[in-house]
Amino acid sequence: MSEAVKPLRVLIVDDEAPARSRMRDVLADCAQELALEVAGEAASGRTALELVSQAPCDVVLLDVRMPEMDGIEVAQHLQKLDQPPAIIFATAYDAYALKAFEVHAVDYLLKPIRAARLKEALARVRTARPPRPEALRELQRAPRAHLSVQNRGKIELIPIGDVVYLKAELKYVTVRTAKAEHLIEESLTRLEEEYGERFVRVHRNSLVARAAIRGFERATEGGETNWVVILNGIEERLPVSRRQQHIVREFSR
Repeated sequence: MSEAVKPLRVLIVDDEAPARSRMRDVLADCAQELALEVAGEAASGRTALELVSQAPCDVVLLDVRMPEMDGIEVAQHLQKLDQPPAIIFATAYDAYALKAFEVHAVDYLLKPIRAARLKEALARVRTARPPRPEALRELQRAPRAHLSVQNRGKIELIPIGDVVYLKAELKYVTVRTAKAEHLIEESLTRLEEEYGERFVRVHRNSLVARAAIRGFERATEGGETNWVVILNGIEERLPVSRRQQHIVREFSR
């Protein structure tokens, strides 16, 4: 006798209760032909990340448009897990988004969700690869509200508004807040492209939050005197490179 197929554990994520209820009904129809079970449901991206951290699932049915943290951002944070779940986006008709999904081979369902289409998507899940980070960045329309790190198997969110500076160190970037330091594997250049309005480059390896700059002062080190930036919330000073010294004048106006 062949071994029974382990049911797919499916998490439903949508900020609208009727949409979650509808998805449960459609999943119940699919369960007549596919081995699956509903692992839970979440009304926000933050709750979804907490649930996946507490009880891993195989598939996340993820609404694209949600307040505070949209589905694209949730998917990016989920990729930090050692074994991220498969992602199937659910979206209302949007010509731009649908074309992007298709170009990047990212699976999606068009609302209202139909059982036949959902069955097709779920049938592919066991062999599907997680969305590529590049694909998710292309789908992203606005800067993420949070950065994230994996901490003991859980996703820890770092509100971008709490970040004092971002500093490149080898293949990592140090994310400094007033309370803690975190290491993320992201490119400083890409972070600058994403958050260029919020941060300013003071050195080839450092981006500083504009709102965190309290001022500048001269500091001497190794016989050389250069500008350093004084930051709100932390004692540490960051050097301003010669190439970026125009920033001192801009903030002194």
